[in-house]
This record gives sequence, structure tokens and C-alpha cells, in this order.
Amino acid sequence: MSYIPRLKQEYKERVVKALSEEFGYKNVMQVPKLQKIVVSRGVGAAVADKKLIDHAVDELTMITGQKAVSTMSRKDVAAFKLRKGMPIGAKVTLRGERMYEFLDRLITSALPRVRDFQGIKATGFDGRGNYSLGVTEQIIFPEINIDKINRINGMDITFVTSAETDKEAKSLLTELGVPFKKN
Repeated sequence: MSYIPRLKQEYKERVVKALSEEFGYKNVMQVPKLQKIVVSRGVGAAVADKKLIDHAVDELTMITGQKAVSTMSRKDVAAFKLRKGMPIGAKVTLRGERMYEFLDRLITSALPRVRDFQGIKATGFDGRGNYSLGVTEQIIFPEINIDKINRINGMDITFVTSAETDKEAKSLLTELGVPFKKN
């Protein structure tokens, strides 16, 4: 038997049953599930210094355990001295086992390291069942060596679910252990 991540096992055993009872799903396939997690970082200063993109890609690769790719600008913006096709950020799309492993590390070790952490805001839903979260410092992840970083940067983490509504998506993420603020 191969290795199954803890959250994936928990989803199959406990979360599917809990969501079916809460929303009255008749079929197991109706239960919303986490499809992918996208971790991205914009590096606006990379217009002047190309090495910043390499640092961003390396950090995202360390944090997620999957090779990050640099994202290119889509159009020219004269005010920012930006040309089409210049590297301007980095991103990683996690699916399957790595997605559950990253979510587990985010919930259990990274988010509790945020100063004065009370939970994450529940206002990041987009109306279609996806949730976006902004992290202001990459040093909350234990994989990052604080001595090796050259500057503090944030990142955006987007959870893409198969849920139809924000209420279903919030229930799914809450059942998986994402700590939302109590309002």
C-alpha cells in the first residue's frame, strides 16, 4: 500500500460524510472537493533586477516541494518600464498528493507562526466556491532559511474547489481544518 496524505485520508473518511449530512447530498460525487492550490508571487522589482525572479522561483520551490515557474507579462506598461514577455512573478499549481501535503503544512506549522494569529478572514471567497488568501511574509514556512533570504516578500494562495457556492466551500475548508476567524 502506498502513502496517503493525512488530510486526503481524513477527507475520504470524515469530511465527505459530514458535508453530505450538512447539505443533504444524495450522491458522493456531489460532495465538493479541493481541486488545486495555486501559490503565486508577484515580483515587481524584477523589472530592474532579473535575479529576483530566480530567488522567488527557488523559494516557492522550497515551500511547496514542486518546481515553480516564472510568469511573464502579457502587455507593455510604459509607466512601469515593463515590456511584453518580461518575467514578472512566479507560481506553482499543486494537485493531488502534494496539494494535501502543502495544505497540511500550511495549517499545522506555517499559519500558527504568524504573529498574533487569530485565524484567517472569511472574506476571500469569490462567489464561485474558490478562496484566496494573502500571506505577508514567506518566513512563516519552516522550509525557508531566514539567513538565506534577501528580502521579505508575500504570496497569494488560492484554493480552487468544486463547490458551487461560497457556503459549501467554507464548510469544506473548515472541515479540512482551515482556521477561519470567529465573527
